[in-house]
Amino acid sequence: MDIRLLGRVEYLPTYEAMQVFTHERTPETPNELWICEHPPVFTQGLAGQAGHVLMPGDIPVLQTNRGGQVTFHGPGQVMAYPLVNLQRAGYFVKEYVYKLEESVIRTLAHFGVTGHRVTGAPGIYVRLDDPYSHAALVGPAPASDPFKGLGKISALGIKVSRHCTYHGAALNVAMDLEPFNRINPCGYAGLKTVDLSTIGVETTWDETAHVLAQQLAARL
Repeated sequence: MDIRLLGRVEYLPTYEAMQVFTHERTPETPNELWICEHPPVFTQGLAGQAGHVLMPGDIPVLQTNRGGQVTFHGPGQVMAYPLVNLQRAGYFVKEYVYKLEESVIRTLAHFGVTGHRVTGAPGIYVRLDDPYSHAALVGPAPASDPFKGLGKISALGIKVSRHCTYHGAALNVAMDLEPFNRINPCGYAGLKTVDLSTIGVETTWDETAHVLAQQLAARL
């Protein structure tokens, strides 16, 4: 897998470049992993409902063809875009999503943080009261508040075209988290969003990007 470190790049040209790469790739085209961050932008998935964008203010809202609802991208967030031929790799979409999530979980573990999956809610979450606890989430989440005691630290949204993936995962490192208050993150009203900085992890964007890239490359 070829890893490309793009730095800070505008969202729309990057999205368009992923589409072109996927459209033009052949069965022999090497898989690539694009690592970057974006200036502030809200992005809507295919199922995105306008009502989940509460007050975007001066931050643009862009429609995309990924799965999922609205989320926020901004400086201090590592964006990982794997461009993978699933047919050649030999696994299905469900396993691909599992590998994305596992890569984020292993990245968090590198910093001593325990990441959790929540059934039916793609992405990775941490315990707000003790992000370093290794205790598993016990029992089904209450229907009234499936994210009780949890904060979302990583969002996932993918697109598969001709067996090839684009879009990917976002991992929050040290961001201005205020814009998440302007939306219902991933379609969930009141869902708290956190980053490594707010849960006490001192690291850099570069270090986190490197660890996540290596975890993804190893699994994909």
